[in-house]
Amino acid sequence: MRHKEIRVFPDPVLREKAQEVKRFDEGIREVIQRMRRIMQEAEGIGLAAPQIGILQRIIVGDTGEERVAIVNPEILQAEGEDVMEEGCLSIPGVYIEIRRPTWIKVRGIDENGDEKEWEIEGLLARVVQHEIDHLNGTLIVDYLSAREYMRFQREYERLMGDEEE
Repeated sequence: MRHKEIRVFPDPVLREKAQEVKRFDEGIREVIQRMRRIMQEAEGIGLAAPQIGILQRIIVGDTGEERVAIVNPEILQAEGEDVMEEGCLSIPGVYIEIRRPTWIKVRGIDENGDEKEWEIEGLLARVVQHEIDHLNGTLIVDYLSAREYMRFQREYERLMGDEEE
């Protein structure tokens, strides 16, 4: 579901690298709450701050079974491998098969402002990796071959044109 606050490809903000959060304060807590609200309204399972135009390293994820908010996330370790179709709230209507680790160890700051390490597996591990990609300006379409990307561009332009009518 498209949400008015979510930046949509090819918005240049989606290609920018997010900055590290230097100080955790009430403003960061408010950003996390806003991100969760937008993610829920858009019926998504993950969101990165750049997707709402905030170039800070903040992600949220909620698979229905597990929920996480991580500030300045850093993947320390990754294991396993799986291919799964992924969608993205910033590229509506597009789904791409992506190979990712099935288990990750992540360090960051939780929503209470405490440094923490998480061991995450399954769908939430995929969500966290997808959102960290956003923090680095990487999108799911970057996993396509050059030929697939050209086909994506043509189809996406048509899809977005149909949506505007």
